[in-house]
Amino acid sequence: MAQTIQGIRGMNDVLPQESSRWQFFEQVTREWLAAYGYSQIRMPIVESTHLFIRGVGEHTDIVEKEMYAFEDSLNGEKLTLRPEGTAGCVRACIEHGLLYNQTQRLWYTGPMFRHERPQKGRYRQFHQMGIEAFGFATPDVDAEVIVMLADLWPRLGLSGMSLELNSLGDIEERAAHRAKLIQYLEGYIDILDEDSQRRLYTNPLRVLDTKNPALQEMAENAPQLIDFLGEASKSHFETVKALLDDAGIAYTLNPRLVRGLDYYNRTVFEWTTTQLGAQSTVAAGGRYDGLVEQLGGKPCPAVGFAIGIERLMLLLEINEVAIPAQLPDVYVVHQGEAAARNAFTVARQLRAAGLNVIYHGGSGSFKSQFKKADQSGARFAVVIGEGEVASQTVNLKTLTGEQQGKQEIVSQDQLAQVIRSI
Repeated sequence: MAQTIQGIRGMNDVLPQESSRWQFFEQVTREWLAAYGYSQIRMPIVESTHLFIRGVGEHTDIVEKEMYAFEDSLNGEKLTLRPEGTAGCVRACIEHGLLYNQTQRLWYTGPMFRHERPQKGRYRQFHQMGIEAFGFATPDVDAEVIVMLADLWPRLGLSGMSLELNSLGDIEERAAHRAKLIQYLEGYIDILDEDSQRRLYTNPLRVLDTKNPALQEMAENAPQLIDFLGEASKSHFETVKALLDDAGIAYTLNPRLVRGLDYYNRTVFEWTTTQLGAQSTVAAGGRYDGLVEQLGGKPCPAVGFAIGIERLMLLLEINEVAIPAQLPDVYVVHQGEAAARNAFTVARQLRAAGLNVIYHGGSGSFKSQFKKADQSGARFAVVIGEGEVASQTVNLKTLTGEQQGKQEIVSQDQLAQVIRSI
């Protein structure tokens, strides 16, 4: 017997018993995104490697350690399975002229890829839903995208989410803080772990985001970027906070919140939970006003976020959120060759009338077919035998509800109408 082939570690199948949660999330979020005026954009999962080096940042963990980058053996192109969605969305907008003298509110969803150590809530192929708002420089849109997520949680039946907030300021302010921070960190060079030493001169802000317990006191006492903000950045951030206060959304100011991508400026935020252990961030984002120009477009302010869908699926399961069942309306049972052909036609007619129908494939006794009908969760069984074929009727049996067990003979021409009336 041939050896079975296993799935790739960290790239998971979503089985039928799990997919109802994904479909519930997708249905809820489509309505939610429409309520805020967002339109869908679909980008390819493979992009030029150079896009992520320029967009995400050459010295980020994603680019240095996690990207699935390869050379196309057919033409030598350097390609990468996308590790995040923003850079590809910006590339698509520039390429197709979507940002010229106009604003855009866009959303996308799909698989992303990072070569990380697989663990609960963190996978090598994972899925995100992201939104990007282009052409809006004012802080009200920063606040709106945060409020969007606050509105999403109750739609999904989730509670207990916490918001962390920070401002990274503008380029000049970050440069001044960076110089002071490097000077400060150099005084602790002997205690910095390998990751922190690697980041010291390339991405020192990420040193403050360390999870190493031995470095927490050092990180707490480091120069804070918020102390380097100019008046414009301070005013922007104060307005964001005021709008969140007006909306009644609680938040915690976290001066060590920097995000792992180089393109952010000014507002950054994370929505977190205590229910997932170490993988506590469920959605995160912020402002990235320089990225469009950095990738070859004309200057264009932008803000957005991404949601980790696998983590949301875990939260839906942990919180035992009731997922609406997607059950068939009718299960068609038949006995005999002529009845099977007639039942096949009846099933098609019922589907054409807008009903969800399972036609029993193959043969089997009435008893075994009714067992499968019960297991399907269908409201009705339509039973066709030789007598029903001759009279062009069916035996309609109610399988669930107050009238469970009720049977009646119904004309095939009137069947859909009768089912809808019950």
